[in-house]
This record gives sequence, structure tokens and C-alpha cells, in this order.
Amino acid sequence: MSVTIKDVARAAQVSVATVSRTLNGHGNVAEDVRRRVLAVANDLRYTPHAAARSLSSRRTQTLGVVLPDLHGEFFSELVRGVDQVAREHRLHLLVSSYHGQPEEQVSALRAMRGRVDGLLVMSPYAAAQVSIAEELAATLPTVLINAQDASAETPSLNVDNYGGAQAMVEHLVAAGHRRIAFIAGPEDNFDANERLRGYREALARLLPGAPEWVLPGRFDEASGNAAGNALLAASERPDAVFAANDMMALGCLFGLVQGGLRVPDDIAVTGFDDIPLARYVHPALTTMRVNIAELGARAARMLLARLNPEPAADAAQAPGEHSNPLEKPRQSEPLRPELIVRESGLRRGGGA
Repeated sequence: MSVTIKDVARAAQVSVATVSRTLNGHGNVAEDVRRRVLAVANDLRYTPHAAARSLSSRRTQTLGVVLPDLHGEFFSELVRGVDQVAREHRLHLLVSSYHGQPEEQVSALRAMRGRVDGLLVMSPYAAAQVSIAEELAATLPTVLINAQDASAETPSLNVDNYGGAQAMVEHLVAAGHRRIAFIAGPEDNFDANERLRGYREALARLLPGAPEWVLPGRFDEASGNAAGNALLAASERPDAVFAANDMMALGCLFGLVQGGLRVPDDIAVTGFDDIPLARYVHPALTTMRVNIAELGARAARMLLARLNPEPAADAAQAPGEHSNPLEKPRQSEPLRPELIVRESGLRRGGGA
């Protein structure tokens, strides 16, 4: 005979509503009660019927994630953070990409309708902002990640790219570097533009009169390598190279070392993001650490708070239950990157 939700409630000594809230990942259940219900459900081998669950709750138990790309460690770390929160609430993920093509974003968003309960959308491309607003208005609860424009209706979570870029330039200047080149990201990318703005303003503030030295990039290893090769071929070289992300920094580092330069003795190389690979290359990469998995986790918690708003006090609430709201859906404080100094960005002549 199959086990029902009533059997779980009876064994756990809670109400059917409490079992339902626990298994659906709602936040307003006390931690000891949640653990007891999950343990009983596991012991009884109870599995909610997915189709019946969706019909009764009008929920798919799935979160949609739409990203500009799926290639690279940044996006895998971001999805890992989202997935950790989703699994805590017994939810699934449906992940899609618009392959770095902003015009394809609308198609990716439309494909999510009817399949997910809410959306996390990473949209750093300026050209896509109007399309997002038009597509998401009055449809799915949504949280934007690193978007240029957001509203009270569509909250967002951003990284302080501008402040992080300034901090890296400050480090390089303090380390004795005076000619600092910058490998930029895509021109229509909000993250890239904020990092470029931080580089330019910090350079003007700390080294008045020093010329900007900006090389084009696309946030991938190949464009970083091309920038490194361009510097090798130049009649004059910078003291340091600051790449707008780690993937370009690693490509540049490879090109410079292959060209016979010693890093950091001949030239320093730094990046932004602190992807897992950054600490394992030689020399290990100096970078601005963004807790990428936490960025995904925080965005997921904001979305769940939109999906499961804190309910009014219930007189029939079972003993031990309490309100435990998720992170409020709001314009959250930006994540502030942390300077991580490793061998590639040490002081000229050695030392930190």
C-alpha cells in the first residue's frame, strides 16, 4: 500500500498543512519540525506525486535560470549556488542560455512560460533591458542578476564591479606599477562597462596624467590571449595588465609566458571574479574575488521570497511552527568583491 501525506503527518505528529509546507520548501516551518518531517518522509519512503502536486498547488516546483552563456567557470559556480538553495527547498532547475546574443533572450524567456514558477535572469546586456521589461511584466516573478536597470516590480542583485575595479587599480599602483593596461569586456555589457569605468576613474585619480591603455576583449580566454600577444608585439609594454575577468587574464597570462616574459617580474597580470581555476595556474592569479556561488544563492533566496511571501499569522498553526521568511525581494545591497593577492600581481621587485 502506498504511503500518503496523512501517514507522514501522523508519524511526525504535525498537521498535513505542515507536511505540505515542509515538502514544498516554504520558509515558515521551525527547523526542528522541518527536520522531523523530512526524516519521517524519508523513513516511510514517501514521494509526492509530481503531477498531483503541480495540479493542487498550481506550481511546477521548478525555478528557471536564464543566463547569457553556459561556458566557463563563472556560470557553473553561479548555477551551483542557485541549485544549493533550490535543493534545500526540494525544487528543480530549468537552465537556459541566450548564447551571448541579446536578441535571443526574448526567445529563451518565452520558452520558460508554463514550465517554471519564477525566473532568475542574468542580463548584463544593455540592449536586452527593454525586452526583459516587456516580456516579464505581469507574468512570472523574476529576479535580475547584474542588470543595468531594475525596478521595484523586478528586483535585482548586482556586484559592485565599479568599486572592485578601483580596488584593483589601487593595489597595482601601491605595488609600484605606473603603466597599467586594461583588457575590456564586450562594449554592450554592463559588468564590463562598470569595470572599465572603475579602471579609468581610479587611474585618473591615482596617476594624474597617466594615459589609459585599453585593449578589446570578449570575456573569453581567446581574446585575453590576443591582448597578450598584442602587448608582446608592441614597442612599449605596460608594467601591469588588469583584465576585466579571470578568463581573459588567464589567456593573457598564457600568451605572455609563452612569449618569454616572466610574470610578475617583467609584467604583472591580474583579473576579476576569482574563478576556481585562478588559484591553480602558475603563477597563481591575483584577482578580485566575487563569491559567485553566493551571488546565485542570494538571488535564489530573493526569488523564493517573491514566490512564498510571509503569510499572515495562522491561529491553527501547529506547535513549533514559526515564521522564517526568506530574503526579502528588494534592491539588495551589491556584493562587494574582495582583493585576493597572489603571485601574478605582486609588488615590483617582489613582496606583497
